Amino acid sequence: MNEVTKSSENFIGYEYKEVITTRDKEGMYADGYPSFGWTLDGITPSAIGLSTVNLKFKRDRKIKNKAELSRLQRQFEAGVAEIFNLERSKTTSAFITAMTIGLIGTAFLAGSVFALIYAEMIPLMIILAIPGFIGWYLPYMLYKRIKAKKSATVLPLIENQYDTIYDVCSQGHAMLAG
Repeated sequence: MNEVTKSSENFIGYEYKEVITTRDKEGMYADGYPSFGWTLDGITPSAIGLSTVNLKFKRDRKIKNKAELSRLQRQFEAGVAEIFNLERSKTTSAFITAMTIGLIGTAFLAGSVFALIYAEMIPLMIILAIPGFIGWYLPYMLYKRIKAKKSATVLPLIENQYDTIYDVCSQGHAMLAG
């Protein structure tokens, strides 16, 4: 009977968490979650795509300061989500602008082709083809320029979010240690 009591005292009940993320952000989660009491239990490829992975974590259900650690964990997750959104915003407006101009260029080229085939108007074809080709060349240059400008404005915000995440993780680590 004494052996049964000892084994039940050593029992640890775990709670589990699974995070699906991209491979380039895998380290951020693997380094951050242990600050809130989670232990990395495994990494498996995701069924979503080749660039994503499943990170599996576990932690003791009876961990001290669980409510406060969960609050800090939510701050960490919000900070990581904000970093993802900021990184995505670097290319979103550049992509939309480039696609719009490319589609306008395509419309001019389509008009040029129709002017030649159906109306046999070579001067109109040339007049429509020039902005069409410009509309196909210009998007690449605009994309690069807009992305560079947006990256310059977003980079300090991303660095600020990394600092915030670092502070949250250090608070969680301090709670676990003390």
